[in-house]
Amino acid sequence: MPAGAVRQARKAGTTGRPLWLMAPGGLLIALVILVPAVLALWMSLLQLDQYSLRTWLSAPFVGLGNYVEAFVGSRLLHSVWVSVAFGVLTTLLTLPIGVAAALAAHNAFRGRALVRSVFLIPYVLPSFVTATIWRTLLQPSGAVNESLSWFGIDGGLWLIGDRSFWTLVLVDTWAAWPFIYLLALAGLQVIDREAHEAAALDGASWSQKLRYVVLPYLRGPLALAVIIATLSHINNFTLPYVLFGSPAPRPVEVLPMLTYTTSFQTVRFGLGSAMAILSVVLIAIPLFIYLRAVRLDTGNRAGER
Repeated sequence: MPAGAVRQARKAGTTGRPLWLMAPGGLLIALVILVPAVLALWMSLLQLDQYSLRTWLSAPFVGLGNYVEAFVGSRLLHSVWVSVAFGVLTTLLTLPIGVAAALAAHNAFRGRALVRSVFLIPYVLPSFVTATIWRTLLQPSGAVNESLSWFGIDGGLWLIGDRSFWTLVLVDTWAAWPFIYLLALAGLQVIDREAHEAAALDGASWSQKLRYVVLPYLRGPLALAVIIATLSHINNFTLPYVLFGSPAPRPVEVLPMLTYTTSFQTVRFGLGSAMAILSVVLIAIPLFIYLRAVRLDTGNRAGER
């Protein structure tokens, strides 16, 4: 179908819709998202601290001064690097675990429902509960070090020092891999049975079925899962806050933790708002790239039809 015909069909499909039905949702979005975003943007342009908080409407206007200070005079760049490294590494670790679990729980077997339910336990637990449990286990005299001592291994300190970053990655990997598992399992459900039968008739091995039949179907769901999971990890606040406390050790000072510390412990709300705006920009970049790629791919498929 030509591109012009596709655009005309879309335009015809959108005419006559009662747009007023979207008013409640639009009002809710405005109250929950747009109004706080505008206030945060305005606060980021003010010198809002403990001295001007009570009369913040008349706080001194500093323009982009908070943004300059965030880049030059604070630990923002370090926190951005820690957040990105944490998000990417956790996603890379959860991806094969989630796909393997989805492949294991896809085919029918006795007790499959129980296995699928057990796989979801780390994901359905609140982050506060997960972090509290792991904080207890990783204490110097906790269950992890006690178990390692049986094999003659000195576990050492997990929650402070350079090892704290890998502790955060491993704990979040344990808590987050079922999300990849869910989307991969959903993708496996839509694979045509005929595709499996055709591969079996052609004498394809298990690895060949995985490469040429299963993974092509999972490309879309896994791409979405990778984007959502990475952004979720970058924006994770509860897990590092409960696991390490505030202020967090420097190796795990992710951007949400730095924003919280700056705003509520040093009472620099203007600087903290600037950091929050920059974190939104950081999250929006990969999301925009993904949405753009999906839009181009959809347009190309519609043009081929």
